[in-house]
Order: sequence, then C-alpha cells, then structure tokens
Amino acid sequence: MALRKFNPITPGTRHKVLSKFEDITADKPHKPLLRSLKKSGGRNADGKMTMRYRGGGHKRRYRLIDFKRNKHMEATVLTVEYDPNRSARICLVEYKDGEKRYIIAPEGLKPGMTINSGKDVAPEVGNAMYLSDIPLGTVIHNIELYPSKGASMARSAGSYAQLNARDGKYAIVKLPSGETRMILVTCMAVIGSVSNSEHNLQVSGKAGRSRWLGRRPRVRGVVMNPVDHPMGGGEGKSSGGHPRSRTGVPAKGYKTRNSRKNSSKYIIERRKK
Repeated sequence: MALRKFNPITPGTRHKVLSKFEDITADKPHKPLLRSLKKSGGRNADGKMTMRYRGGGHKRRYRLIDFKRNKHMEATVLTVEYDPNRSARICLVEYKDGEKRYIIAPEGLKPGMTINSGKDVAPEVGNAMYLSDIPLGTVIHNIELYPSKGASMARSAGSYAQLNARDGKYAIVKLPSGETRMILVTCMAVIGSVSNSEHNLQVSGKAGRSRWLGRRPRVRGVVMNPVDHPMGGGEGKSSGGHPRSRTGVPAKGYKTRNSRKNSSKYIIERRKK
C-alpha cells in the first residue's frame, strides 16, 4: 500500500496524508453479505449518554466477516475491498461449492489467488491452520483464543503475532502488544500479517474528517471544572496534579488488571511498557 501526500492548497490539505487505495479492486460490496448498522451516539436504551465523544459520522453498512474460517475447502479470492468498519482491507472469496464469504485480507493477497483452511494445508499466506500444524517462527494473525469461537487477536491493520514454541497442548505465541501467552493448539490462526500496514501513518489533516468517522471533540480533563474532573480547576493554566481518569483511576503506571484473574496463568510474559 502507498500513501498520498497533498499540496497545501487549503489548511486541511497542508498535512493531509491518506492511502492511495491502489490495492482496492472493487468499489461496491457484495450485497448478500451486508447488514444494517445502527448508531447509538453513545446513548443507552434510556437515552442517557454513557460514552462521551461519539456521534454523527457517515452512514455505514456492516460486512459479515468470516472470523471462524470453518469451511475447510479451497477458495478463490475475487476482490479486495475497503471496509468502513475496520482499519484492514477485506477479501471476497468464493469456495468450490459456490458460497461467497468475506475474510480479513492478509498482506500480499490478490484477486485470483487461492486460499485454504483446516488440516493438511500448506503454510502459505491467507491459509487458516491449527496452531498444532503451523511451523515454529511463522508470522500469523486472526488468532482464536478459544477453539471454534472465531479470531479475536491480531485483527487490525498491519498487526501480526509470532508462533514461538509448543508445549504439550499449548502453543506459545508472542502477541502484537509484546505479551507472550499460551494458547491451545486446537485454535486456528491465519498465515501472514494483516493488510493495510501503513494505516497508522495516515494524517487526517482536519477536524472534519474525525467527525465523518463519528468522533466528536475530546475535552481535556485539565480544562474542566473540579466538579467534572479530578484534574480540573486551578488559577490560570494548571497542570492538574497527578494524571488520572474522570473516575479517579491513575492513568500512568497503575495496574488495573485483576491479579486473581483466571487467565493470568496462561500469560508467560507481560506486554512491554
């Protein structure tokens, strides 16, 4: 994927950096795999705002993504498409029996290429395999945390994990956060890294683009009043004291994970600071 820089014709284009969308091969999605998507604007069922800084944004329709990859047969990649609901690209694939599904597009996957999933599958980009069958040291993404539940880790643009070792019924995987943990070898993962790796280098250029994405302006705690935030108040420009959230939880260096959490025994090494 390549990035496009703009000439400073207007203030909004002075620092604007966007994707060229050269990898996109279709401009319209596959209609049978579309679903309506309702916006809440951060309000709950009673109309009360429970999540701030949300609202507006362009209308979207959800693409049904196959995170389970439980159809164990060969498929052909038809298109690479843009998905407004995620940072990665998606692929429309057609299986040998004629069924079409959307999958998260790995880096390097193009129309005409074939993918497969299940046992006795070659460790090639786009193939979904069990952790017990993937060669050690392989770069993987779309990793299941529980067998047959569907991928839940390493799904965003450019992310990937690495299979380091196997020990009995567990595989040892280094995740994108830097955390090393044990996952059952009966879980599935996809070979390769997620597409659109330069997504983090994009610069919106203006506040309006954030509004298009449904993101309203975020207000700093230090400019609020003491009744609204622990860091608010003071005469003139005040630093606000110790950094903490609106509910008083320290924001830097404070561990919020429950030490008695059951899944802690599967974590070998914590993520890097």
